[in-house]
Amino acid sequence: MKLSQILKPEAIKVIASASSKKRLLQDIGELAQSAYGLDQSLVVEALQERENLGPTGVGHGVALPHARLEGMDQVLGAFIALEKPVDFAAIDRQPVDVIFALFAPENAGVEHLKALALVSRSLRNQALCKKLRSNSDPATLYAILTSDQDMQAA
Repeated sequence: MKLSQILKPEAIKVIASASSKKRLLQDIGELAQSAYGLDQSLVVEALQERENLGPTGVGHGVALPHARLEGMDQVLGAFIALEKPVDFAAIDRQPVDVIFALFAPENAGVEHLKALALVSRSLRNQALCKKLRSNSDPATLYAILTSDQDMQAA
């Protein structure tokens, strides 16, 4: 699996700031709807339900919100870069500015886990995150995410 298989160029957005985690989840829902035609309210609800189980802020300014949704046939992703970090209740208590959301079919087992592992492994790379944080053009961000960072998932 490669990031280019789960992420479309249209699913990348740079946002100046989000007023809250809740607003950021709304932004993710809007992006999922515009890029993939997913139902915004269902996406937001599913992401919020997952966040209620435990925050998906993994540390170092990175969050990986994810949810399973009815009616999907493959894992899809959306990327948001925030110019101003937002509190996401991350495990290291640092605000987040790099967000990669994943949406998986309700019955996706291994594929969802492979995608989550791939994104997590990719965004643990501090050099990659530095490149992402220093660019604000969605096309450039897509190129950075899908270029030499494409790795095989375990």
